[in-house]
Amino acid sequence: MAGNGVAGDIEENFYAGNKVQPFASTPAPGQVKEGKDKVPLLGMHEFFSLEVWRASLAELIGTAVLVFALDTIVISTLQTETKTPNLVMSILIAFVVAVLLLATYPISGGHINPIVTFAAFLTGLIPFSRTVIFIFAQSLGGILGSLALKAVVNSEIERTYSLAGCTVTIVTPGVDGPIVTGLGTGQALWLEIICSFVFLFASVWMAFDRRQAKAIGRVTICVILGIVLGLLVFISTTVTATKGYGGAGLNPARCLGPALVRGGHLWNGHWIFWTGPAIGCVAFALYVKLIPLEHTHTY
Repeated sequence: MAGNGVAGDIEENFYAGNKVQPFASTPAPGQVKEGKDKVPLLGMHEFFSLEVWRASLAELIGTAVLVFALDTIVISTLQTETKTPNLVMSILIAFVVAVLLLATYPISGGHINPIVTFAAFLTGLIPFSRTVIFIFAQSLGGILGSLALKAVVNSEIERTYSLAGCTVTIVTPGVDGPIVTGLGTGQALWLEIICSFVFLFASVWMAFDRRQAKAIGRVTICVILGIVLGLLVFISTTVTATKGYGGAGLNPARCLGPALVRGGHLWNGHWIFWTGPAIGCVAFALYVKLIPLEHTHTY
């Protein structure tokens, strides 16, 4: 997400030494030069890089604020019983995501989502070491965000809304015993895969492609990312319209936090919110690799 005023400086020093560059400053496919500018596959030295760990702190705090804000939005929207909760929720989510991306971009590149980090690794934009560090920081941030939410809501809200965690099914008491309501495992998994791929294809790729990032501008790309994510949340919660299913998670760290803090039924199908995005990232990486190099330079 390179802004017009920053892009030049960033691109001149792409992966210079241990300096952590925003993911959007990386070259387009086929533009990475051999030698010192090539991103190493493992990059084990980054485990000992102070700059990388500082960047991971931004990822941790950014993800914690994201989880706290998004889960608060979900709970407050449902609690106010507005006539169009999915629409209101999606608009607010788009705004929050855009703001937090702008806040974290200058330090870490503004991932705040394991989907973005894993996709960046698969497409050769960051090494394995940074991928591990960032996803660890994001997961920890998700937990801290959920703990913060748990600390400010009462037990009734926590129990009723399960800290706005990611759910595939819920269990409710019935006359003949517990009743499980929600979405089928296969449907939920496909929704997660498709939405993750669309998220990467329709918005994140603009940030990955240095040419587009420079031409469009950092603010615009952050806004587009937020809008696309908000639309996918709206679509996944509206199309299914199934009680018990909370919609596509689209951020495994956000799903992990409430599951660890609240537990219970939030663990039912939790693997979907990690497996689905991972498959979506692989599909996106394959799409990127299959594009002929000459096509990536067609304007």
